[in-house]
Amino acid sequence: MVRLNKIYTRTGDDGTTGLADGSRRNKSDARVVAYGAVDEANATIGLARLHTKTPELAELDAILGRLQNDLFDLGADLATPYPPDGVEPEYPPLRILNEQVVRLEKETDTLNANLEPLTSFTLPGGEPAAAYLHLARTTIRRAERHMAAAQLENPDDKFTPEALQYANRASDLLFVASRY
Repeated sequence: MVRLNKIYTRTGDDGTTGLADGSRRNKSDARVVAYGAVDEANATIGLARLHTKTPELAELDAILGRLQNDLFDLGADLATPYPPDGVEPEYPPLRILNEQVVRLEKETDTLNANLEPLTSFTLPGGEPAAAYLHLARTTIRRAERHMAAAQLENPDDKFTPEALQYANRASDLLFVASRY
């Protein structure tokens, strides 16, 4: 269990932040911005879930709860640089797994199964839950763009393929969830 006795450390007062491996990055670094966007999406899903606590939306709420937990995993994955040699340390860090990507695909298909086919673009809005899910979707898309930018800026600064795949599938799930 994580225990935070002291919230402020003052180590970020110089505009840098620490990654899980102990290295320091500027707070504007694409990797840092990416996991910040993942955190924003997670908070927005929390807002959406305030409106999904009904019997008819119980399945959706459970899916969103799993997604929120996975987004903590994604944030941890992004905060831990992938070793250049590809060999994880003795105590491997938390990483997004292929099973999580596959589960998102299945959950997306489940939610989408009974929806009418799309015939036009969908405007974000409608019910509060849908509006928040659209906001979470666009925030995850931003995280995905920053992940791609981080890899372009520094080709040695890689993510596991599953991390980028997960971000992509999460936005798909959130789109379908907003329609659901």
